[in-house]
Amino acid sequence: QVQLVESGGGLVQAGGSLRLSCAASGRTFSSYAMGWFRQAPGKEREFVAAISWSGGSTYYADSVKGRFTISRDNVKNTVYLQMNSLKPEDTAVYCCAAARGFAQAMATLYVDYWGQGTQVTVSS
Repeated sequence: QVQLVESGGGLVQAGGSLRLSCAASGRTFSSYAMGWFRQAPGKEREFVAAISWSGGSTYYADSVKGRFTISRDNVKNTVYLQMNSLKPEDTAVYCCAAARGFAQAMATLYVDYWGQGTQVTVSS
């Protein structure tokens, strides 16, 4: 069992930055690949970024590539999402996710555990 708690969301102006954190409970955190997803009002949840269990592999949605960076600290049981050059279209609830495999961490259908989410609002 893995419990995930996100933090770091808030209101920021376009062009600004935020860093989201996702703290995981449980001793098996390092065995899971982790992902970030987001859901804007009236839209489906979409994949943002994923990182392998070791941190050696990462993958990003085209919409955030070059602006967002995913990382993890397996000692602190935490995964991060550094978001730079934020745009109003990045406004959404951001959720972290844990999955058994790197590819599975990119697909909502195969995620094993979800956090509750943190709101990110980018004003123009």
